[in-house]
Amino acid sequence: MMMQTSHERGNYSKVWIRPQKKPDHPWIYIDNGGQTKQELQMAETAESKKEEADYKRLHSFPLIRHTDMPEEMRVETMELCVTACEKFATNNESAAKMIKESMDKKFGSSWHVVIGEGFGFEVTHEVKNLLYMFFGGSLAVCVWKCS
Repeated sequence: MMMQTSHERGNYSKVWIRPQKKPDHPWIYIDNGGQTKQELQMAETAESKKEEADYKRLHSFPLIRHTDMPEEMRVETMELCVTACEKFATNNESAAKMIKESMDKKFGSSWHVVIGEGFGFEVTHEVKNLLYMFFGGSLAVCVWKCS
């Protein structure tokens, strides 16, 4: 967003914000109540840290979107996925390999794993052997067995 201030003195009370994506979008007027620029920056920093902490707290748990696994298998698979995603936070390929190898050992061979953001899928799988979940907000994990 582009920001313009009404005046550049120590105190200012008006800020106009214009989104960069829509150049024909009308200007938005915001009155900040006469706070100084430094006070606004400190408030924005504190607010962004609070929002980041809230986001991490809200999205640090696994969210199962779809599964047909039995309860015991579901819990083990979910815990394995969380462990792998936390261990290999920057390398989805290694996390998927860890999950696949562990699932092959625990529940027999022919397990498949996809980890990433923004993908769609259609798979044929064995009944009671599919788990589709999210972790960390937008990281999706799909685990299924197909022999």
